Amino acid sequence: MSQKTALIIGAGPAGLTAAYELLEKTNIKPIVFEMSNDIGGISKTVNYKGNRIDIGGHRFFSKSDRVMEWWKNIMPIQSDYNEEIQIKYQNRNTTVEMNKSGPYPEETDLVMLIRSRLSRIFYLRSFFNYPITLSLNTIRNLGFIRMQKILFSYVYAILFPIKDENTLEDFFINRFGRELYDTFFKDYTEKVWGTKCSEIPAEWGAQRIKGLSITKTLAHAMKKMVSKDKSFIQKGIETSLIEKFLYPKFGPGQMWQETAKRIQSMGGKVYLNHHVSKLKIVGNRVESLTVTNLQTKKDLKYVGDYFFSTMPVKNLIASIEGTTIPNNVKETANGLVYRDFITVGLLLKKLNVQTKNKKTIKTTLPDNWIYIQEKDVKIGRLQIFNNWSPYMVRDPNTVWLGLEYFCDEGDELWNKSDDEFINFAIDELIQIGFILKDDVLDATCLKMPKAYPAYFGSYENFSLIRNYTDKIHNLFLIGRNGMHKYNNADHSMLTAITAVENIISGKKSKENIWSINTEENYHEEKYKK
Repeated sequence: MSQKTALIIGAGPAGLTAAYELLEKTNIKPIVFEMSNDIGGISKTVNYKGNRIDIGGHRFFSKSDRVMEWWKNIMPIQSDYNEEIQIKYQNRNTTVEMNKSGPYPEETDLVMLIRSRLSRIFYLRSFFNYPITLSLNTIRNLGFIRMQKILFSYVYAILFPIKDENTLEDFFINRFGRELYDTFFKDYTEKVWGTKCSEIPAEWGAQRIKGLSITKTLAHAMKKMVSKDKSFIQKGIETSLIEKFLYPKFGPGQMWQETAKRIQSMGGKVYLNHHVSKLKIVGNRVESLTVTNLQTKKDLKYVGDYFFSTMPVKNLIASIEGTTIPNNVKETANGLVYRDFITVGLLLKKLNVQTKNKKTIKTTLPDNWIYIQEKDVKIGRLQIFNNWSPYMVRDPNTVWLGLEYFCDEGDELWNKSDDEFINFAIDELIQIGFILKDDVLDATCLKMPKAYPAYFGSYENFSLIRNYTDKIHNLFLIGRNGMHKYNNADHSMLTAITAVENIISGKKSKENIWSINTEENYHEEKYKK
């Protein structure tokens, strides 16, 4: 009996997880096709002259034990906090024993660091903790009158909640009150998505913010004051409140580069610069892929038994041939919206931060990232790569930043040349008082199309696409863009793991794949049309 083959579109977390799981648990050979020349998708790490850029902040934290063990199996964890334990993890083909003294990052490259998390909001030329805390700093920065309004509007939201929670605006107001929503959520969210919160479905909040509320934030603060637990395992904590996370020594891309190496050493294939242009459907099954080698410009046909897609759903539907696609499915796919992403890597001699309430100038900051909520600039978020991992920066005496912008492919920001955009971004940081121009040493500009699948446009009819693709028996949509679902990496991985388990068990329904990272209240009803 000949060996079966799985053809996988995309070498991001979901695609590579699917390939690895197939090799570990089945006799199915995976072949992965990646259109770009990088491993990791949006979780890749770009090396610019020895300084590494994380495309968006990627904390390695999950409430799933399976995902945590999966990560640890690929990259051992740096032991910390004097835990009196010994843990064994598989590192390639050898067993590494770790205790409180190792492994040291200086002695090995294949290691996950335990990092402290600090995210803050920069607004009114002042820093606020994120999530917002009821502290003297918050009261001083906002002022007594505004704090009173926030308190009264929060109480009002508790007593008189919006009953039909249809929009993201409704979602925020019900959990935080209108005044806090207007102060800290509205403008930043609309900067990220380029559309009004009143036009975004509440499902986005259910997926990304879940159970976070003022009550849980306060409860977490009280628990933190009395708890001595220093473990990075924080399963009972809302994701937005976690204070420790794992992070590969050289950035998230290191995890996926190592995974790709293992896949190939186990007999799988990973092809870069290979664009899947066509999926041929015969009956209710995918028969083959047409793949273009972007270097040779030649088309190749690959026949397989199972097919996994992490490519944007819009592109997937457009590439299908050999069958008639219902017009309403085509129209829905064409109407799906994505938010695109630009990062400027900026190398500095030092920071030069001066806030409204403090006259002293800070040359360093402790944050992993800072949400920039100021209305007079377009920058959305600022990463300080030194604080993610000191090994992300070639010279520890410099500061390595990531300036993040959200835009639409083809708009004014996207169409700027790299040099124009770099100068624009530098001017914005100067404007909000973070840097001096004389401290700039170097810069680079990176563009990432279709970084965030949006929950507006034709998304309300997405069930039409799901119902259509679910009937193609050997096709599995997985991952963020593959499912048009704003998942984190751990949930994307779980969709791949579940899909492989369905193949092993012979399970025909794909409901369990779609159910991952979906809140109960927003789940079944939408897809029972």
